[in-house]
Amino acid sequence: MSALKVSDAIAQFLKDHEIRHVFGIIGSANSHIFDSIYNLGYTEIVCVHHEQAATMAMQTYYRETGKISAALVTAGGGSTNAITGVVSAWADSIPGVIISGQENVRFVNKMFDMRMWGIQGYDSADMVKKVTKYSSQIMEADKALLEVEKAFHIAEEGRPGPVWLDFPMDIQGAKLEADKYLHFVPEEKVAVSVEQQVLNIVELMKQAQRPVFWFGHGIRLSGAQSKIEKLLLEAPFPSLVTWAGIDMLDSDHSLNFGRAGVYGNRAANFVVQNADLVISIGTRMAIPMIGYEHSEFARDAKIVQVDIDQQELDKLEGLVDIPVCADANEFLIELIKQLSKNKITENNIGQWVENCNGYRSRYPLVGPENDDKNGYINSYRVVDKMSEYFKDDETVVTDMGTALLSAHQSLKLKSGQRLMTSTGLGEMGYGLPAAIGASFGKNKGHVVCLNCDGGIMMNLQELQTITHHKLPIKTFIFNNDGYLMIKHTQKNLFEGRYSATNKNSGVSCPDFSKVAAGFEMPYYSIKNWEEFKVVMPLIMESIGPVICEIFMDPEQYFYPKLSLAIKRDGTIVSPPLEDISPLLSREEFMENMIVEAHDKSKDL
Repeated sequence: MSALKVSDAIAQFLKDHEIRHVFGIIGSANSHIFDSIYNLGYTEIVCVHHEQAATMAMQTYYRETGKISAALVTAGGGSTNAITGVVSAWADSIPGVIISGQENVRFVNKMFDMRMWGIQGYDSADMVKKVTKYSSQIMEADKALLEVEKAFHIAEEGRPGPVWLDFPMDIQGAKLEADKYLHFVPEEKVAVSVEQQVLNIVELMKQAQRPVFWFGHGIRLSGAQSKIEKLLLEAPFPSLVTWAGIDMLDSDHSLNFGRAGVYGNRAANFVVQNADLVISIGTRMAIPMIGYEHSEFARDAKIVQVDIDQQELDKLEGLVDIPVCADANEFLIELIKQLSKNKITENNIGQWVENCNGYRSRYPLVGPENDDKNGYINSYRVVDKMSEYFKDDETVVTDMGTALLSAHQSLKLKSGQRLMTSTGLGEMGYGLPAAIGASFGKNKGHVVCLNCDGGIMMNLQELQTITHHKLPIKTFIFNNDGYLMIKHTQKNLFEGRYSATNKNSGVSCPDFSKVAAGFEMPYYSIKNWEEFKVVMPLIMESIGPVICEIFMDPEQYFYPKLSLAIKRDGTIVSPPLEDISPLLSREEFMENMIVEAHDKSKDL
């Protein structure tokens, strides 16, 4: 039996598991792995220009395909550069495998307690332990395949997330006979029944007069997104979607009432705050969703939370009435099964559905607070109009700031269209590498990438990756002269004194028409609606990559949002979730409340 080099065994593993793309940057410490993958010729290594881009692209590749990918990074700075994307994947429960190179075993052993090993080594596996599901440094060649098999298994098991494997150079290059490699045998999963909890929930559903479903990204992670429609046929309740779950339910679905939260839709916030039963499935109910004061959230409601992570349930102890620690798919299977036996009609909630329809009619995704001002077109209205030009299978990826808020509040998606962003870590620079990962996940397919002038600078180098592969990514840059969200923070906290947020206070961005030329991409700009109508069809119908700059008000507010408000006595308070800014008149606000208004709202 011929000997098999460890790096060759890793490459063969990728082929055996039909992993067509991985992302990375070569260095001396991971050169064996690159050579083996290239030599085998099955998996394509997408060479990015910064390691954090590799760990971000890895995420959207999974979101697009449902198949785990990997990021290949070298030792030293190569591995430290990767960590931002690792934390991002950890926060958003996205599986992926990071394979890092390391100094030879003799240096690791000899210098283990020192700051640095060999030339540029350090203990990367230990450093990432708190932001990965599993991390391991492989010091014995016969355990190499076992660790790879284990890592890919752990990445998807339970709550998904990133794993990290650190391979010293001499381990990568070591040769063993094939039968000498050890293999991983996963423990048999013990099934946990949720039948009784589901029966209890069904009883609550029968009694509820104002029920609401809240669908989160955990449903897609469990592969259960198709069950949402089946659930709504059995229980046609008003429904909300989280920011990470927007693309799971058609925006025009009759039971989709929007996206609630601190930066939520006004209608959606009225729906959840007036509910008497909230069933949250596959979402961790974080502060951006439920507000800062748990006691003010859905005050008249029984709350059910379904999450695969017990820690996420524990954090809301006292708020949640029925916590269910379960995979969303397994829960939905049981819930739909029980509902088919215990029919729930919409007769007893007809008035509630009518009320929800009233909220949606009065407060659409884009409202008067998003009107154009000061001679600029409003970013919310731009994104709303963009939706009309999307392809049936469009994937939209956003960076942070204006790109994130405008898209997640006002984007309209149809079944088959996708929206991806970083909702946990919220790191600037996510947009371009995420668009690359999504495009490769679609076989170099069409992607719309929404960026801002500040955010795109964080990973600007990845425009070259797009150019190199001729990816049909349409990159839109909202030019708002720096960091618009932080400008508003400075207005609130420092009487409008700006520091490090725009050109006048120390942060400038380049002429993006020249950037586009440097990366050999066509460039367009949009300053008004006439230009929008001319330019949008040209961009969306073009074959290759494009950059389009959209000039917007550098002081535009992000509305609606939960903000501070002034009481009649002059004190400043943070209102409950239903009372978002710009504040409605107290008469109009009270007309929308079914539950008793909070004392804070009564006194504004």
